[in-house]
Amino acid sequence: MSELYSKAETILLRKKHLGPSCKVFFVKDPLKIVRGKGQYMFDENGKQYLDCINNVAHVGHSHPEVIKVAVEQMELLNTNSRFLHDSIVEYAKRLSETLPEKLSVCYFANSGSEANDLALRLARQYRDHQDVITLDHAYHGHVSSLIEISPYKFRKGKDIKKEFVHVAPAPDIYRGKYREDHPDPAGAYADEVKKIIEEAQKNGRKIAAFIAESMQSCGGQVIPPAGYFQKVAEYVRKAGGVFIADEVQVGFGRIGKHFWGFQMGDEDFVPDIVTMGKPMGNGHPLSCVVTTQEIAEAFSASGMEYFNTYGGNPVSCAIGLAVLDVIEKEDLQGNATQVGNYLIELLNKQKAKHPLIGDIRMKEQRVLISADGPYRNVLKIKPPMCFTKEDAKFMVEQLDKTLTVLEEATGTRTERLNEASSNNASDSTSQAGENTSKKRNGLYTEKPTVPGKRIRT
Repeated sequence: MSELYSKAETILLRKKHLGPSCKVFFVKDPLKIVRGKGQYMFDENGKQYLDCINNVAHVGHSHPEVIKVAVEQMELLNTNSRFLHDSIVEYAKRLSETLPEKLSVCYFANSGSEANDLALRLARQYRDHQDVITLDHAYHGHVSSLIEISPYKFRKGKDIKKEFVHVAPAPDIYRGKYREDHPDPAGAYADEVKKIIEEAQKNGRKIAAFIAESMQSCGGQVIPPAGYFQKVAEYVRKAGGVFIADEVQVGFGRIGKHFWGFQMGDEDFVPDIVTMGKPMGNGHPLSCVVTTQEIAEAFSASGMEYFNTYGGNPVSCAIGLAVLDVIEKEDLQGNATQVGNYLIELLNKQKAKHPLIGDIRMKEQRVLISADGPYRNVLKIKPPMCFTKEDAKFMVEQLDKTLTVLEEATGTRTERLNEASSNNASDSTSQAGENTSKKRNGLYTEKPTVPGKRIRT
């Protein structure tokens, strides 16, 4: 499709006809993207950008296998799931095969928000309980039921937390209440949930669900300590609630070693409900809730029928199946492991070189990346799964350049060089320097370090 308008005209029309709360990336000079291929996106002038921001195009922008099956199925049939069709049952079967055996019943929808909203309905119907435990800084979707349980979206001083919502501390061993030097951070964070349950029960309230992203994304890329989910699930189930694993952003092999994020801490851990979305359709709107037969039967017993006009339609399911095929054929899960480990290796080298900078984007270096977390100081790197070692190297090189310029502009580079010089005086001093570096990166500080000057590009 050729451009209908110039970039300036597109900006004016967006301001006129789209809700102002829908913000664009890079407000001062927004990108107009007209094409995508693999891990790259291109603007109206043909300029190429490395996409480190788009976890929706899971197997790569405009993947030919996905396009092929979508077109073929659209030419043949697209209708709702009240008619028998093989694609929906085949897709449900294939999804179930990636999950623990107990998780075998699928409900299809169109977005992660829809999936999480439905998961709450399933949980509340199961034991007729209402209360939900969520993590601090969590985000689970944009519909009203999810904004209520998403502290990430609470407006300071304006939103009053609902009585049925209970907020547990994020299990962050880097900046949180219990850190990696704690003898049992998983147990300590899980005990915080246990205390919440006990306090709620004292007040006559009943827990329906604990919900958490398997790796907290908007909350700052927080990986929970091993064993945390297992302990939390034990406490929640004892209270009559269920454990909901939100895999909308981190599922489908993105973590490399495992297909699902909830398997990171313990391969044998089984949630009661799993929600999935963004990567399922490689940009096509597709999501799913997977649960147990027991919970599904309790939901059905309410007498209320669940029907989603577009959820599970033949085109969506054909696309979903194609995405699963591509992940397997191209070994994208293995690629995530190899490239991810290489990227961590490169970034660890940078960690010793640069002090912490608040808010960075690298558009001018043709790398699209974003920052998030409670203090907007965590870089989110979530490219398509076809990201390569060469891409990782290029991204880190541009990050290095950007950080160097920012440090020189704020005077922090001189401070770091002086620090490094003194730390190299002796072996013992080098060890002290390593600890100092960790402190500067926020590992041991009592409060998070927020730079006095927040730099935005």
